[in-house]
Amino acid sequence: MNIILEILLLLITIIYSYLESLVKFFIPQRRKSVAGEIVLITGAGHGIGKQTAYEFAKRQSILVLWDINKVKKEVGDVTIVVNNAGTVYPADLLSTKDEEITKTFEVNILGHFWITKALLPSMMERNHGHIVTVASVCGHEVIPYLIPYCSSKFAAVGFHRGLTSELQALGKTGIKTSCLCPVFVNTGFTKNPSTRLWPVLETDEVVRSLIDGILTNKKMIFVPSYINIFLRLHKFLPERASAILNRMQNIQFEAVVGHKIKMK
Repeated sequence: MNIILEILLLLITIIYSYLESLVKFFIPQRRKSVAGEIVLITGAGHGIGKQTAYEFAKRQSILVLWDINKVKKEVGDVTIVVNNAGTVYPADLLSTKDEEITKTFEVNILGHFWITKALLPSMMERNHGHIVTVASVCGHEVIPYLIPYCSSKFAAVGFHRGLTSELQALGKTGIKTSCLCPVFVNTGFTKNPSTRLWPVLETDEVVRSLIDGILTNKKMIFVPSYINIFLRLHKFLPERASAILNRMQNIQFEAVVGHKIKMK
């Protein structure tokens, strides 16, 4: 195709996409049914995973609850997978143990690879399914004393985007993908979190947004939704302005700094 026509098509697509987003903002989207779908949820023993299981159960899905101490087998081909299992070790880099860094990546991103590779073939055969990656706002912006966690969540966001692009390239448009990116959630993993600008979320609020995003095939689910505006703004700010904005947030939580537990 002529380069001028390609540029014209790009501009038309951009305008159309923004107009479509504007319409969707005012008109509720049609929600798909998940009744009878076989849903596998990792890390389902507590927090977001546990609450997500309740929500799918209310919608008559068949659940496979996968946690460190429970695995259910032989239920048929999984059609929805929620890669939710996660771990975090708040500490400065030098106080973080090598095995904690390894564990963070094994749980927060490598597990996504192994589970998705195991379940994707049957989805591709039927061109039907939904793969959910539970990441974090920390997959878009960094926070001190969470270097391994932030790095693993950046990888999780990249995994979601790469998988989405690859499925489109393969023509498997019936397999949907979603990525959940909340701010701090009160799950107990991070002790005494607080911020000046953002709320500390409860799991039921996060799961409501997650389920709504899955049922409407939303690609990126930010909680709260307006955090996306902050992230976009951050990319255009000068470095000094970004540093001031970070200080204004006044993010605090218990972390090991210099081998002592402090609020940071």
